[in-house]
Amino acid sequence: MTFQDAIRVCLTKYADFSGTASRAEYWWFVLFLLLAGCAASVLGPSYCSIFLIGMLLPLLAAGTRRLRETGRSGWWQLMGLVPFAGLIILAVLLAEAPRPFPALEQATPDQPAASV
Repeated sequence: MTFQDAIRVCLTKYADFSGTASRAEYWWFVLFLLLAGCAASVLGPSYCSIFLIGMLLPLLAAGTRRLRETGRSGWWQLMGLVPFAGLIILAVLLAEAPRPFPALEQATPDQPAASV
């Protein structure tokens, strides 16, 4: 996935918390936010604040989709609220290789749902 594709996908799915996001998609979008935030801060601190507040929902949605691809719930993003260690743990979780998310498997009438 290219830089432009990642930005386009993340902004078109700005409130879509379902599905998955690849590592490339998520990290290219984070790089875009970093670069655009720096550019907005050159214009003024209020521009940077407005930009980052506007991009909060797309970042949360992309993070949820990325964590889902690693087999975790999007609620793991709350780990970022823990000072210092939380950000490191969250970055490691977001950088992991993809694996299946068992809680997403729907129960069939013949088989009970997987317990988590």
